[in-house]
Amino acid sequence: MRILVLGASGFVGRHLGAALRGRGDAVVEASLRDPVAAASVAAECDAVVNLAGEPIAQRWNAGVKRRIEESRVERPRRFLDALAQRTRRCTVYVSASAVGYYGTSESATFVEESPPGPDFLARVCAGWEREAYRAGELGMRVAIVRTGVALGRDGGALQKMLPPFRAGLGGVLGSGRQWLSWVHVADLGRIYLLALDRAEGPLNGVAPQPATNATFTRELATALNRPALLPVPAFALRALFGEGATVLLDGQRVLPRRTQELGYRFEFAELKDALANLL
Repeated sequence: MRILVLGASGFVGRHLGAALRGRGDAVVEASLRDPVAAASVAAECDAVVNLAGEPIAQRWNAGVKRRIEESRVERPRRFLDALAQRTRRCTVYVSASAVGYYGTSESATFVEESPPGPDFLARVCAGWEREAYRAGELGMRVAIVRTGVALGRDGGALQKMLPPFRAGLGGVLGSGRQWLSWVHVADLGRIYLLALDRAEGPLNGVAPQPATNATFTRELATALNRPALLPVPAFALRALFGEGATVLLDGQRVLPRRTQELGYRFEFAELKDALANLL
């Protein structure tokens, strides 16, 4: 297959591109910053994977929130509007989304059929997915991967955590009770392959055993053979990230029920094994 990857230079995009090339697919890259040009490229491909989006892990203000929403809702809309004008179209559209779709909770468990939450990220994810499903009106099979915290050595959250933890400065964030729905980046790449090949609708791109922040902190410190004795209070994170601290202080317990029902078998189902592989 000839597959257009939007956001191919990002952490997940690099791993997905390698997985696609490894099985013989041709990978084409384009930027969603120019939706019309990207649609022109897509018209010559068999499938599209949209991974593009403004980074979430930064201090939020009105401008940042606007960019987060525009990159995930407005630009895909303009891309599909432009693709609708082409006489030739691809047949598969796979869009990233995020487990932020479900909102946050310390007690609830979410699966693919769970409704969206009420907060900012949930509204953005709902809009992101709504635009993706418009591809179905153009005759494409649509799949959506709701991604959790992807773990890898060369990017994402783990790469940012390693320096303080290796220095013995790691610790629990806030209460430590917030859930972290994580996934090894290798498993996430293969879930995207499943979405490309035969899935339709939402798939949760998370491992089947989520962990609380306290558990994750303990397992990471153990894997590095370092102490993790310096908790980071919630007020400090809010001072640093503003409203964006919700990504670190709030969480959701998400299970990949439909992903597993479609036959996906996780290589790294347990956090300890994933960290051992990565570290």
